[in-house]
Amino acid sequence: MQLSKPLFRMPAFANRQFVLLSISSFLFFSSFNMLIPELPAYLASMGGEQYIGLIISLFTLTAGLSRPFSGKLADRIGRVPVMLVGVIVCTSISLLYPLLATIGGFLLLRFLHGFSTGFTPTGTSAYIADVVPFQRRGEALGLHSLFASLGMAAGPALGGWIAAHAPINVLFFSSAAVSGLSALLLTRLRETLPEPQRMKWSFLTLRKDEIIERRVLNPSLILMLAVFSFGTILTLIPEVSAHLGMKNKGLFFAVFTLSSLTIRLLAGRASDRFGRVPVLQGATATMMVAMLTIAFASSVTALMVGAVFFGFAIGMASPTVAAWTIDLADENHRGRALATMYIALETGIGLGALVSGWLYRGMPERFPLVFGIAGFFSLVAFVYLFRIPRSQRLRTLLR
Repeated sequence: MQLSKPLFRMPAFANRQFVLLSISSFLFFSSFNMLIPELPAYLASMGGEQYIGLIISLFTLTAGLSRPFSGKLADRIGRVPVMLVGVIVCTSISLLYPLLATIGGFLLLRFLHGFSTGFTPTGTSAYIADVVPFQRRGEALGLHSLFASLGMAAGPALGGWIAAHAPINVLFFSSAAVSGLSALLLTRLRETLPEPQRMKWSFLTLRKDEIIERRVLNPSLILMLAVFSFGTILTLIPEVSAHLGMKNKGLFFAVFTLSSLTIRLLAGRASDRFGRVPVLQGATATMMVAMLTIAFASSVTALMVGAVFFGFAIGMASPTVAAWTIDLADENHRGRALATMYIALETGIGLGALVSGWLYRGMPERFPLVFGIAGFFSLVAFVYLFRIPRSQRLRTLLR
């Protein structure tokens, strides 16, 4: 009797190291996303409602500033130490929120918290690039991003539940505990950099050519334009949810992230087969639809439809841009190339958060304007993709 084939078979690259890294990423992304839905109300309770746009923009500012350093260190001292630095920062800052419960202290901690995502994702992407064959790169990044997306979905939902049943400090301590577990898993990984060096203070100085990797400017620009919408979402969705009468402000984040899970692996495989640019064209077009749907949402149902489209867009764009960046990068400077991509990511999210917070100013009638502007940036990215040189379009297929 012949047994039927399984519906899904884990690919060969998904070994013990890959699985440990993926679970660690799930915990890492869960830890700081647990806080996102509750931070606007927490800041407002201290009298800082006018600073709502800084919650995300300060976080992304330091993440972006630290990227050139994390990229250089990932290429010098190794991928695992860079990942550990980010997770340890995440754990430490979560423990400090209850101790600095003032507007100034809160904003300082948001600034410092950004170092966590400035380091860990850079090391993670470089690690995956080291261990996965070129022809499976999009698929591998898509599969890994499933775990990160699950963390982004579970974090806000869990954080909203904790905040509804316990004091806010319990939420901060829970976030620290989750990121601590992530750090423990990272200590079980073997280093993939062939010849890691000992840490030197000179590694913290940067020449001009060590800040930006010019080879990956095109995917980085596309990412920056596309994730302007993400900054808007992170800043205003808690406000939109409250305006529509939703009790759990994390529900939107759970829906969009879960919807992204359904497409990430398929998008990664499609970009391996058909190229990165066509998949990104679909992603930016879908992002425009998402922003328009959310802009005019007058019910919870309409908002959830927008969350699904937003999840599809992020699910297509995230692994595809990462794979395209690695394709174009010099193998000896993968850390720098990925740092450049993440600088663009943080810049786009930070600008989206800052602009949306500044335009919104507590007036729900401005939702269509703010989300409409975010959709416009996605349109610019969509149009720019048609101007990508043919050599960069085909490199992902012919290399």
